[in-house]
Amino acid sequence: MKLIRTLKTKLKNALTYNIESKLDTFAMCNAKIISHQHLERYKQIILHTSNTSNIPLGGGQSQALVQLAQCDLQDFEFRVFSQNGEDGMIDFLVEILGLDSSACLYPHAFVEFGVQNYTESNTRFLLKKRNWQGLVMDGSQEYIHFIQQDEIYWRHDLEAKCAFITRENINTLIQQWLESRKLENVALLSIDIDGVDYFVWEAITCITPAIVVIEFNALFGDEKHISVPYREDFDRFKAHYSGLYFGASINALITLGKTKGYNFVGADSSGTNLFFVHKSLESKTALLKTKPLKSYCNQHNARQSRDTQGRLNFISGEDRQRLIQNLPLYTTYKES
Repeated sequence: MKLIRTLKTKLKNALTYNIESKLDTFAMCNAKIISHQHLERYKQIILHTSNTSNIPLGGGQSQALVQLAQCDLQDFEFRVFSQNGEDGMIDFLVEILGLDSSACLYPHAFVEFGVQNYTESNTRFLLKKRNWQGLVMDGSQEYIHFIQQDEIYWRHDLEAKCAFITRENINTLIQQWLESRKLENVALLSIDIDGVDYFVWEAITCITPAIVVIEFNALFGDEKHISVPYREDFDRFKAHYSGLYFGASINALITLGKTKGYNFVGADSSGTNLFFVHKSLESKTALLKTKPLKSYCNQHNARQSRDTQGRLNFISGEDRQRLIQNLPLYTTYKES
């Protein structure tokens, strides 16, 4: 009986792997088609705005051309491995910024942390489609072991490291990997640690990526510059049972981005992640328009709150904000 159970388990695992592999292949092929359609649509937008405004394209694109364009980063969403539409948004930015070009000054490399087991992440599609190098990190050794057993780990130059990310250790962790690959920078940085994300991004000085993707907390609203206070051992569910008390407001992160040399170019349609592009590439994102910040916050309708027993309680709307309204917050910026 034990032998039969073992054989059944092996057969089940083999069949599951085969099905998942085929589904991944199908999803990748479909995403490439959508990606091509996105780029063709963007070319038409460029052509239309150029003809309408009679302004030559290039580094000197004027404000008149920008005003004519109706182009939102959310228009280019699609999902293969990302939680929401981040795969498409990243893919689109990589294309229009020329980051996959052999002439690009940025290395074909990325850093992402807070990846869990990496089956749902912001860089897995990038890795599989473009074969970039990457460093992924998570605080769970179980998750890291899972990644290291995944086929993706030997097929690509991917390093998975177990580390609980803090502002004290982040530069050392990234620098060690850079040196191991003889790199000085990366093209993309993705931050999602459900906690003190603001302070960690603020602390990063060893790289200056072209693109930064970082989670924000839409429940903190669009007006205030706030974050949860810094704690080296911050855990969102230990900080508050609901899991809603984490991260920073959209305004806090946009202001931080400006101080670090980044322009805000949009957010995904679920109100989860913000996208930034380095100001040196500003001319290449001139056709991207952003919405009023409040609209990004209002798009966040996820009901991920937990009760005191750790069970989903499906609290929605303003009830989510009321649940955490009396908890301490750190003001990241004070207007004079």
